[in-house]
Amino acid sequence: MSRLGDLLHTERLRRKMTLKQVAKLGGVSEGYLKDVEEGKRIIADDQARRILKKMGLKEHNEAGFSLEDIAATVDVETIAPKKPAISKPAARDSETVYQSKAEETVSGGIWLDALTSVLKRVPVYNAVMKEVGHRLLPIMDGKIEGSAPDKVFYLSAPDDSMRGFRILREDQCLIVPSNSPIDGAIMLVEYNHHRCIRKVKKLDGMNVLLQSYDREYNAEAAALPEITFIGRVVRVEFTL
Repeated sequence: MSRLGDLLHTERLRRKMTLKQVAKLGGVSEGYLKDVEEGKRIIADDQARRILKKMGLKEHNEAGFSLEDIAATVDVETIAPKKPAISKPAARDSETVYQSKAEETVSGGIWLDALTSVLKRVPVYNAVMKEVGHRLLPIMDGKIEGSAPDKVFYLSAPDDSMRGFRILREDQCLIVPSNSPIDGAIMLVEYNHHRCIRKVKKLDGMNVLLQSYDREYNAEAAALPEITFIGRVVRVEFTL
């Protein structure tokens, strides 16, 4: 299946709707919808949005996840609703509970609620701290890389000044907050009214060495009061 086909198929099953019902809502043929769900045909994003909306799925939830975000993470094997076990007549109360819970989750789409607690839409900033994109990161024990999820962000490396430390221009650096120097760490700092990524080496209690390496190694000694430490680079990602 395609990702959008997965979404359509999963949501249709969850809402206990037939192909004919959804096709009629979306203004498409039953055969076309069947091919889309089976991955035999590609459906346009706007058409998929329209059909999902007709089915009652909200495109965005309070966490700001888009249809593309959902499609990129949906797993039919884990999301598709499981049929309730056949119960004996004496277990009517438990069956009622199961049905009521299932009805409660239908209104928003089960992955929307799930994504809110396990994934975070982390912004990607450029050199002037303007948001130019986002990435989805998993939340573990309420944190991302040990920090509050709303405090981490990506910075697109503005130049090749850290080439020698394996960070090239436009590589995406994941930053976790840190307002004090960490010896040996690569950090995002503000120095001389300029934000940059530098490797930090402590010299003493009041001075550090800010290291860069483009065509050649460079190091500049600076006093701590002259530097604002913003965060530590904990991960670098690039696109092939």
